[in-house]
Amino acid sequence: MENGLDNYLSNHYIHRSNWLRAAVLGANDGILSTASIAIGVAAASEIRDPIVLATLAGLVAGALSMAAGEYVSVSSQTDIESADIQREKQELIDDPEMELLMLARIYEKRGLKKETALQVAKEFTEHDALGAHVRDELGINEISQANPIQAAIASGAAFTGGGSLPFIVVLLAPLTGMEYYLYVFATLFLIILGAIAAKAGGSSILKAVARITFWGTVAMGLTAFVGYLFGVNVG
Repeated sequence: MENGLDNYLSNHYIHRSNWLRAAVLGANDGILSTASIAIGVAAASEIRDPIVLATLAGLVAGALSMAAGEYVSVSSQTDIESADIQREKQELIDDPEMELLMLARIYEKRGLKKETALQVAKEFTEHDALGAHVRDELGINEISQANPIQAAIASGAAFTGGGSLPFIVVLLAPLTGMEYYLYVFATLFLIILGAIAAKAGGSSILKAVARITFWGTVAMGLTAFVGYLFGVNVG
């Protein structure tokens, strides 16, 4: 029975949300940003060198920016969470009775009868008062907590992996009509990424692919338009 329950719980994917979000965001941004830069420059250039240089610069800068941004963002989140946990710890010391009633009130709002809610709050308080308040009052749990370094590495590595794909196309595709090759391959990469992300997260593959393809097409199309609009031959 216990093994069956463990297997049932393992069918859910929410525990993957933090790293999956960072990885998908990084890879998606890597493909889109790098391909868009390459398309924009290719639309205004008649030689390969400027396209290669701009794409490589965009890849490196984007990966570092993604990693740094993710680190700062997640660090800010963890700082706020840590401050709230310390505040909650002090409140449990200063007024444990009020904190108990507050916890019971939370359970009551979730559907428990008043007496049952109070009993549950007492039992949770006896077992781990701070843990109960952090989880049920502040809404912080192991799934929602993120590691800044882990998130930064995942985002930076995913951006590099995603951005390397359009860069390879820039190196190998014919110069004539390169922007079209970039668009086709970048769209293919986005479709594959959307399918993998949906599979890993247990969500609809069709919906993920449609969403990522639509917005990718919009981004690359607008960038190509800018390149054609300014139409300055580079080189």
